[in-house]
Amino acid sequence: MDKNLLGIQYMQEGKWEEAVKTFTEMIEENPKDPIGYINFGNLLATLGDSERALQFFQKAIELDENAASAYYSMGNLYYEQEQFQQAVNMFETALKKGLESSDNFFMLGMSFIAMEQPRLALPYLQRCTELNEQDAEAFFQYGLCLANEQYIEEAIVQFHTCVKLDQSHADAYYNLGVAYGFKEDGEKALDMFNKALELDPEHILAGHGKKLLES
Repeated sequence: MDKNLLGIQYMQEGKWEEAVKTFTEMIEENPKDPIGYINFGNLLATLGDSERALQFFQKAIELDENAASAYYSMGNLYYEQEQFQQAVNMFETALKKGLESSDNFFMLGMSFIAMEQPRLALPYLQRCTELNEQDAEAFFQYGLCLANEQYIEEAIVQFHTCVKLDQSHADAYYNLGVAYGFKEDGEKALDMFNKALELDPEHILAGHGKKLLES
C-alpha cells in the first residue's frame, strides 16, 4: 500500500506510533513533497500538538505555495484555537488555491458563525449543501443562518432536510418548532417541540417553547 494511504489508515485506527513512523519515512524519502508534511501536521494536530503541527503545515507551504490542503489544515487548527479570523483567512486561501470541497465551504461558514456574522456564512453553507447532500449538520447550520436573516420559509426547508438525514437531531426539531411558531402555526410548532423532547427530554428550550404554546 502507498505510504500516504497507509499512514492515514494508521491514524484512522488510532495506531499513532505506526502513523508517525510511516509519515517520517515519507518525509525522509521525499523531503520536497509537501504531502508528507501535511499528513504529519494533521497527525500532530490530532494528538494536540498544535504548535508543531503549524510548523509542518508552514513547511508544506514553503515547498508548494499552492498546497491547498495545508491552508485548510491550518484553518482547522486556528478554528479549534478560536482564532476565527485567521481560520477564515486560511480557508479562503485554500479556496483560492483550488480546494472547493464541501468541508472547506462548511468550515468557512462555521468560522463566520463563530464571528457572529451569519449573513456572510450563508453562501458558503449553501454551497456546502449543494456539494454534499448527505451532510445533516450543514443543512442545520444553513437553516439557522437563514432563520437569523428572517428567511423563515427557506429555513424550514433546510431543517426538514436535516431531520430527514438525521432523525435524532433534536435541535433541528426545536428550531422547526420556533419557525412554525413564528408562522403562527401552533399545532405544527407543538409537534416539533414534542419531537425534540422525545429525543432529548432535557432540551430546556424545547420544554420552554412547549409550555408557552400550552399556556
